[in-house]
Amino acid sequence: MTQSTPSDPQNTPSDPRNPSARSADPSADVSALSQEEKIALTGGADFWHLHDAPSLGLGQIQVSDGPHGLRQQSGAADNLGLNDSVEATCFPPAVGLASTWSRSSAAAVAGAIAEEALAGGVSVVLGPGMNIKRSPLCGRNFEYLSEDPHLSGELATAFVDGMQERGVGTSVKHFALNNQETDRMRVDVDVDERTMHEIYLRAFRTVVTRAQPWTVMCSYNSVDGTPVARNRRLLTEILREQWGFEGLVVSDWGAVEDRPASVQAGLDLQMPADPFGEQDLREAVARGDVDQEALDRAAGKAVALLRRALAAADPDAAYDAESHHRIAVEAARRALVLLENDGTLPLAEPGDSAGTVAGAGAGADAEGLVVIGDFAQTPRYQGAGSSHVNPTRLTDALGAIRAIAGEDVPFARGFVPGAADGETDAAPSSESLRAEAVELARGARTAVLFLGLGEDVESEGFDRTDIELPAAQLQLLEEVREVAERVVVVLSNGSVVRLPEALRGVNALLEGWLLGQGGGEATADILFGRANPSGRLAETIPLRLQDTPSYLHFPGEDSHVRYGEGLFVGYRGFDAVDAEVAYPFGHGLSFTTFAQSDLVVTASAGGGIEVEVTVENTGDRAGREIVQAYVSVPDSRVTRAPRELKGFAEVELAPGESRRVGISIPAEDLQYWSPAAGGWVVESGTYRVGVGASSRDLRAAADVEIAGDEPRPVMTMTSTPLEIRALPGGEKALGSLLGDSGLFADPEMLKMAEQIPVGRFTGLGGFSREQLQEMLDRVNKG
Repeated sequence: MTQSTPSDPQNTPSDPRNPSARSADPSADVSALSQEEKIALTGGADFWHLHDAPSLGLGQIQVSDGPHGLRQQSGAADNLGLNDSVEATCFPPAVGLASTWSRSSAAAVAGAIAEEALAGGVSVVLGPGMNIKRSPLCGRNFEYLSEDPHLSGELATAFVDGMQERGVGTSVKHFALNNQETDRMRVDVDVDERTMHEIYLRAFRTVVTRAQPWTVMCSYNSVDGTPVARNRRLLTEILREQWGFEGLVVSDWGAVEDRPASVQAGLDLQMPADPFGEQDLREAVARGDVDQEALDRAAGKAVALLRRALAAADPDAAYDAESHHRIAVEAARRALVLLENDGTLPLAEPGDSAGTVAGAGAGADAEGLVVIGDFAQTPRYQGAGSSHVNPTRLTDALGAIRAIAGEDVPFARGFVPGAADGETDAAPSSESLRAEAVELARGARTAVLFLGLGEDVESEGFDRTDIELPAAQLQLLEEVREVAERVVVVLSNGSVVRLPEALRGVNALLEGWLLGQGGGEATADILFGRANPSGRLAETIPLRLQDTPSYLHFPGEDSHVRYGEGLFVGYRGFDAVDAEVAYPFGHGLSFTTFAQSDLVVTASAGGGIEVEVTVENTGDRAGREIVQAYVSVPDSRVTRAPRELKGFAEVELAPGESRRVGISIPAEDLQYWSPAAGGWVVESGTYRVGVGASSRDLRAAADVEIAGDEPRPVMTMTSTPLEIRALPGGEKALGSLLGDSGLFADPEMLKMAEQIPVGRFTGLGGFSREQLQEMLDRVNKG
């Protein structure tokens, strides 16, 4: 099946789609524009199109939603996913894609979306979504990659490269600190400097500096009292001046309430069309409230985007829907995370009860297999809201299981998705469905039970109120466990759910997240061992919502939220207090086994770390392993998490095969944000690199000395003896001044005295200001 949407058939030498139409001089482009054209270019022409530039012969271009598939609307435009869109491949949303821990999967998905965008005449796809999963309650977590900035940044970079290499722009979003849906258009984020840079901006920094996305989308919320859409610090000082962003800054749809102030602060394009904002800008420029330079910058960025997009447009573009479906299925296979397995999985196929198909182990056979749960036949495969894709086809797990195990595999719905505690207006009732399912499971060798959340609790626009599975589903689980010999649970959810002991105690537990249109096939392939599970958790699964680090600070109140947990987001927070979790960040089981040995860690010439380890497949089937490298600084002088992900690699190995795997950790990934230095620095000292299969399964560790680049702090009258002593020469300088002063001779007084600013010693110690300053000068000279 091939789908194509042709564009304007003309392609003359003056056609702006022709690469020869590119301008080598952006300033000449801006000079050629009329003032009215410049003003118009700072806003959309309608909901999905940018204005043209007639004086330059440049036509309009179209943008579209599409973090996990193109959502090109064919009817009246809307931004909530309410109207129909053209058919497109629905790939696994970010929650699933991130669980692949695969740069190649992210690039393949993005490349396929780009092909569909070109076929539809779309020049920029609005994605990927890469906000940090601060709380499992965020209603849009299914659209975001991870709780970890390194994993988010690596996968987003691969996604951006994979799309833009094919001539379609991306719009990384939502910049910045958009980590909840509650009051998202007004909420003001209160966050400290280190947390903002190290956790919430770091992934964006990675993508901008390494991939240069065509556009960056600013978020609705405010930061430190200023809406992001007119926040000069974020849009200009950090994004452009510190990171060197070269592209266009576009607003989220409806984020701008003051176009003049936004353009002045660094926004280039307000979306969608807003004639009132255009008039406001026209008047502000005339009054001199908006610099001509700011207007020229915004118009120039819009023109550059038009040229780039039109040069890449292809009126003959088409795509193969079947090949894209296969890409979606493969990504879904890699996304499934096997949380528990006592050997029940993989299931043996009919005629292979010994478990020899595809190297399968001695799992349960297909005889006596029953399937229960509405999600098996009506898959929950994506989230609700602006990212909702109209799939080219949709596979369900029940059909895929029957295609392998036989059409006579019994099935019962078990529950009605969205029904609360068994109460529903649907017919038949949840109670009767549950009773039917339990009766079906009675005496079954293996019951595969599909549980999860519906779109009614996970969507753009509102946050969840808990992380519970519906009570009716948990009751169904309890009753099925009582009557079936073995129980396998497959979950469908866009963010973590609490997993009570009844769930963690089943024979096998498969976290399916949201898997896109190929999820049904992928799930069956994993259940029967046609594919080896290799997904890893991109977010920690807690025992309780109350255990999550952000619990006391989410979602705020009175349009204000304080990120009180600071740096300790996700696994960083759990590890810092040694809290028990259901499943740790990075966890995921396999049908084979892997060993890691001969770890070697060295400092690189560029100030980073090189990691090498031998990985061996010690099992009896082929599989993919994710090697994870976590870094800690045991004697750090600054607050740090116990360990942080700083590198990972995927490796495919046949049974008995081993391979040397290398992971490079560049110096910038070792940096922390220093408020004192006003920038990124690498601390000197001993770094410990732990390598393993999750944040809590580190199988080897080694230390390496790193020569940092942190500036020597300047000691002043407000500095303490404790701080001075930490510097080379500080102990000697203090000793020559203080001598046997009673403040330091008495052990009882020492702990108090060493934290007194030295300027106070004029009264407390009887020293003159001149004596103290002379000592400080010696220290500062090193």
